[in-house]
This record gives sequence, structure tokens and C-alpha cells, in this order.
Amino acid sequence: MRLPQTCLIAAAVILSACGKPEPPTISFASYDKGYQSKMDLAQVDYKFPIATAELAKITPDYLATLEQEQLDQIYGRLAAGPIPDGAFDGRILLPKGGSGKFRLSEIVGGFAGTTLHLKGLLVEEVGEALWRGKVFFRNEGVLRNRIEDLTVLKKIGLVEGEPKKMSYGGKETWLLFPAKLYCGQSMLDARRESIIIDYFFTDEIPGYQESPDYLAGRRGLKVRDEIRMIRPGLYLGRAYLDKGFALNFTLYDKATDDKARDEFVKTGKVQEDCWPGTQARTVAVAAKP
Repeated sequence: MRLPQTCLIAAAVILSACGKPEPPTISFASYDKGYQSKMDLAQVDYKFPIATAELAKITPDYLATLEQEQLDQIYGRLAAGPIPDGAFDGRILLPKGGSGKFRLSEIVGGFAGTTLHLKGLLVEEVGEALWRGKVFFRNEGVLRNRIEDLTVLKKIGLVEGEPKKMSYGGKETWLLFPAKLYCGQSMLDARRESIIIDYFFTDEIPGYQESPDYLAGRRGLKVRDEIRMIRPGLYLGRAYLDKGFALNFTLYDKATDDKARDEFVKTGKVQEDCWPGTQARTVAVAAKP
């Protein structure tokens, strides 16, 4: 017997919905375009705590739907958690909101005395095409970025020789743009520390390759990242260029997430490698059955 077309469509919609993860229920303080309308992050942290069960539902896809102020409010309610170790998948989250897509090219083009051969390129699109994540070498206090395609950088003469590679997910990945890894003050929220990924002295790190690694360092874009943990295996990050905020990003390791998620939801407890601040962070945990 053939089912009516409306039934087939309804069945397809139901199956599609079943395949999508349940979005988290997260409250945000009200805000307007003006800076004065925005609630202090200490008040957001106190009035709108995020339950561990809701943190467990957050995905990069969900974060990509949020406006910048909402991402800021989530970041302000997080703590640094443990400094990661190993390889993480990365995703760029460009600021959303009334101004639409943010063009990093405008910042790059505005750097006085910086000859990066990048003016005119959509830097955020180059980043999305090339960048695949970060590899943390926790014991060394160093991080390197995973780049899977050097074609664009080679075409504009920004790669010399053959950079170091590693095998990740069955693919060969270049490890470029090393950075120092430590705990330090957040440029958004100074109440507690974040994990800092600092490229300013990248040229002092063993394995540094002048081209293209200099792009991220003190003679280039002066990149400084900071990250905080949403849950074990998932971090929300903020990238700054010469102290100017540029974009958001996520870092994700599925193996850690799968292993630690249930315990985190139950207890809300994780190793804190950085200073957690003086304001007690309220984290609602799942009720015991």
C-alpha cells in the first residue's frame, strides 16, 4: 500500500528531528546595541547559572546560532578547566549580530607597518579553509595549529621548505604557528583566569619556521587566544589580534567528551589548572535518581 505524500513528508520531518541533538536551555541577560545596556558579567554569572546538563548539550552548531553578546555571556559563566593535552578539532565562529559577517581583512589591512601580503584577502575565509584545530603539548607548555592545506599560503609566498607533519584522523596534517601555553587574565572577563595561547614570542619556540609562523607573532598579527571549558573535551575560545577582538572558535575532542561527560553532569567537578577567581561560580548539577 502506498502512503500519501503528506504522510511521507511528515515521516521525513520526524526522522530528521530525531537525528538532531536537543538544544540546551540557556538564559541570557537582556541587552541592546548600546554598551551601557549590557549586564556586568559578574551579575550574569550570579543570576543565570548554566546547569551541567545544559552545558552537556552545547555543540559548535548551537554556538554558531548565537549573537556575540550571547557568546560573551556564556564565556563569562565558564571557568578555564584543565589545560588540554593532545589534538582538538577546531571551528571558527565569526561574530554574529546586527553588523552581519565580520571581515578580519579590515583589521589586517589596518595594521600600520605590517606587510603581510594579506590585504584584500578574506582572512576569515582563508582561516576556515586551512585551519583544522590545535594540538596541545601540555607538559611542554606549547601549542601548535593543525593546517591541512598549504596551497593558499604557498601561492602568496608565505611557506618555505616543508613544515613538520603529524598523522591525525587518518590524515597528514601540518603543525604550524606554535604558541606558548599558560594561565592568564582574560581580556573579556578578569574575574577568573583563562587558558592563554600566546603567539607573541612564537619565534622563541623550538621548531619555529620563519615562514609562515611569523604571521602570528610579534612581527605579524600579534595573535593571542584565550579559552575556557564548556565541559571536558569542549572549549570556547576568543582570538585577539594586537589586543583587538577578532573572532570566536571552538575546540573539541570527542574521546574526552564521551569519557567524561556523564561524570561532569553528575558532579560538575573538573580539574582547575588556572585561578578560579574569588566569585563563587554556581553550577547546577543533575539531581540524583
